[in-house]
This record gives sequence, structure tokens and C-alpha cells, in this order.
Amino acid sequence: MTTPIHRISTASAYEPRIGYCRAVVAAPWVFVSGTTGTDHATGEIPESVEDQCALALRIIDAALQKAGTTFAQVVRVRYILPRREDFEPCWPLLSAAFGAHPPAATMIEAGLIDPRHRIEIEVDARLP
Repeated sequence: MTTPIHRISTASAYEPRIGYCRAVVAAPWVFVSGTTGTDHATGEIPESVEDQCALALRIIDAALQKAGTTFAQVVRVRYILPRREDFEPCWPLLSAAFGAHPPAATMIEAGLIDPRHRIEIEVDARLP
């Protein structure tokens, strides 16, 4: 018997253009796509890396909730930033999001799809 796959969309303009969804639930795993700090309702991108990080975390949190899990169940996170010096200002936000349940993590310095983006976050989680 195969486990059904459930796909979660967040109405990002990039999802249909590129052909992906925000998250895929393949029990017991939840895979959340790389998420930037773009407001999906307005298309606006905050200027500061901290504001982008906070917005990306809210989008990820909503996807995790739709999937039936939380940040406490995240086992792996990947941070992608065009400029490594933007990473440290995000540390307090990231530490607060994961709290007592820090995941394994990797930070990668690379270009992002829109030059205004300053951070992209991708997570893998388990269902409780």
C-alpha cells in the first residue's frame, strides 16, 4: 500500500510559473520548498533581511500547520543567502522559531530568483 501524497499551495506567483508547491506531505515526512520573504497577497518584498526572514518563517509556519506539524518537528533546515553577512542578523528570529528543537542546518551563499530577495529558507519535518 502506498502512502498518498498531499500537496500544499500558498498562492505564490512563482508556484504555477515554475511548477512546484509550497509543501509536499509524504507521510511521515513534510518537505517545505525554499521560501522567501515575499507577501503572496501583494507581491511586496520587505527591504530588510530581518523582515524577509520573519515573513518567510510565517509562510513556512502556515505550510507546516496545513500539513499537520510544527517547527518543533523540523529535522533539517537550509538557508540560502546571496550575502553571508545577512545571515547573522537573522539568528535571533531563527533561534526563536525553532526554540528548544533546533534542527540540523546548512547555510549556502548563492543567488536567488529575485535580486531583492535576501534569504530563502527550506525545511524538512516529520508529522507528529
